Amino acid sequence: MELEELKKKRDAVILAHYYVDGEIQEAADYIGDSFFLAQKATELKEKTIVMAGVYFMGESVKILNPDKTVLMPDIEADCPMAHMVKVEDIEKMRAKYDDLAVVTYINSTAEIKAYSDVCVTSSNAVKIVNKLKEKNIFFLPDRNLGSYIAKSLPDKNILLNDGYCPVHDEIPVDEVRALKGKVKILAHPECREEVLDLADFIGSTKAIIEEAGKYDRTLIVTEEGIFSELKRRYPDLDIVKLSKHPICQDMKKLTLDKVKEVLEKNTNQVHVDPEIRERALIPLKRMLELGV
Repeated sequence: MELEELKKKRDAVILAHYYVDGEIQEAADYIGDSFFLAQKATELKEKTIVMAGVYFMGESVKILNPDKTVLMPDIEADCPMAHMVKVEDIEKMRAKYDDLAVVTYINSTAEIKAYSDVCVTSSNAVKIVNKLKEKNIFFLPDRNLGSYIAKSLPDKNILLNDGYCPVHDEIPVDEVRALKGKVKILAHPECREEVLDLADFIGSTKAIIEEAGKYDRTLIVTEEGIFSELKRRYPDLDIVKLSKHPICQDMKKLTLDKVKEVLEKNTNQVHVDPEIRERALIPLKRMLELGV
C-alpha cells in the first residue's frame, strides 16, 4: 500500500527531525528541530502521529498528546545522551541548593523530565534560562549545551551534568581550526567549547539552516542529516565537510520502509506511564510557554 493511502487509513501525519534520512524528510508532512516538532504535535488534528526521530521525541509527543497514537519507525532508535543522568543526581542537587531550577534538555527520558522544572531545546535554552527567577540552574543532561548557556548568561550559576552527544562531542577541533577564516563555520551548541569558540555562528539546527542561506560556502558542524534540507533550500550552497562525517547511527536506523510498516501494522506504539506523563507534562508545557 502506498504511503498516502496508509496515512489516510490511519488518519496519520508524519513528523521528521532534520537528522533522519533525506528520503523520510521528503515524505514527511512536517520537518523540524525538537522544539518545532513538539510544538507542532500539539496543533495536529490527526489521530495518529508518526514521529520519525529517536525515542525521546516520541515520548515527548505522547506526553503532550496522550489521546493520540504515537508510532516510532524504529523503537530501538535511541539517544545515548538521554540516559547520561539519573534521578539521584537531581535529588542530590535539590538537597544542596535552595534556589535551584532543574532545566532539562528535551533530549532526555520521560522520567527525567518528570523530575524537572522546565524543558528546553537548543533553540530556546538561553532564552528560557534567562527568564527563570532562580540563580542556580542544574542543566542536564548535556554539559556542552550547558557550558554554552553559562557563557551566554554569566549572571546565572550553571551547574553541569556530565552528559554529551557522542556525535557532536567528537567533532575534530583541529580540523575546524584549520578552516577558520577560510569558510563560514556554523556550529550546533552540543559541540565542545573549543569548537564553538571557532564558530562564526552558533545555533540550533533550524537556526543553522536559516543562517546558511547568507553565505556561498560554509562548514556545517552538526549531524549531516541537516544537509538534505540545506540542499533543498540552497542548491548552490558549497558545504565543506569534515573528514569524519558527523552521523547519528540511531537516527539512521530509520527508513521509509519502516515508516510504511508501522503505519500498516500500527506497531511500535509509544506508551508513557500515566503518573510520569502527568509530571513530565508540566516542564514541557512551560517550555512551550516560555520558549516563544
